[in-house]
Amino acid sequence: MAVGLRRSDSIADMMPEALRQSRYQMKRCFQRYVSQGKRLMKRQQLLDELDKSVDDKADKDQLLQGFLGYVISSTQEAAVLPPFVAFAVRMNPGIWEFVKVHSANLSVEQMTPSDYLKNKEALVDDKWGAYDDDSQLEVDFGALDLSTPHLTLPSSIGKGARLVSRFMSSKLTDNKKPLLDYLLALSHRGVKLMINDILDTVDKLQTALLLAEVYVAGLHPDTHYSEFEQKFQEWGLEKGWGDTAETCKETLSSLSEVLQAPDPINMEKFFSTVPCVFTVVIFSIHGYFGQEKVLGMPDTGGQVVYILDQVRALEDELLQRIKQQGLNATPKILVVI
Repeated sequence: MAVGLRRSDSIADMMPEALRQSRYQMKRCFQRYVSQGKRLMKRQQLLDELDKSVDDKADKDQLLQGFLGYVISSTQEAAVLPPFVAFAVRMNPGIWEFVKVHSANLSVEQMTPSDYLKNKEALVDDKWGAYDDDSQLEVDFGALDLSTPHLTLPSSIGKGARLVSRFMSSKLTDNKKPLLDYLLALSHRGVKLMINDILDTVDKLQTALLLAEVYVAGLHPDTHYSEFEQKFQEWGLEKGWGDTAETCKETLSSLSEVLQAPDPINMEKFFSTVPCVFTVVIFSIHGYFGQEKVLGMPDTGGQVVYILDQVRALEDELLQRIKQQGLNATPKILVVI
């Protein structure tokens, strides 16, 4: 599409004028959208109906290359509840806008994500809007710690660990106690991991790390953790550093470097070895089988098979990591389909 939007532009503000300029064609188009009653339409369905609404090829090309064509081409899905059509528009990775258009007068109203989701629920449950909020399931994927930085640029997607590492290393430069508190709180099924309450200050932790690192350096790299576990406990160190002397030495060294001079690389390296992931929940939003009106729609059965394959691979990865951390635990993976 030749048309693009800046992040400061709002579809809800710009769409009314675009609809006014092509009012005749768009009224025909929206009448086609609502003609089959309530339904969930995908991008290709929206484009197909738009194509059928405009007879003249030149007008059609102009419309598709203009602002409205850009919006519809950027729409992931639309919830049709006559006389309204609610669009979920993904303009760029991580940037969404939700708008609702009246099919008769082409008025445009901006929607919140919650309002759009309620429209989707109403497609299968007419009484959804009458339910109180307490009876509705809401899953919040926001950060547990509100002080954690938020990704605001599409280019940052997939680089969250790097961003958090930079943020944490800058915070630890002046005060390392939050890291100590985090390690003291680590446990699995009531069993302390990595350090115990003996190491209640950063100085004590650094001393224990130095003693342990010197000790394991004198052992054969393949020496199993169980052979020096008691020695570690005397220094206030618990399971979770590694399964052998070599892996323990690497983890001890990483934490020592973080405490001495925090930097993003060492921070990311250390936290990649911390035993903190034992339970994983996977939400498969496409994992369903359609029983009717699915001819020509994407095959969601393949998505179910794909997710199950991914679960097996993830379980193998978690088991390997847990073993390398010197622990004997079974990860749990819950798939919500």
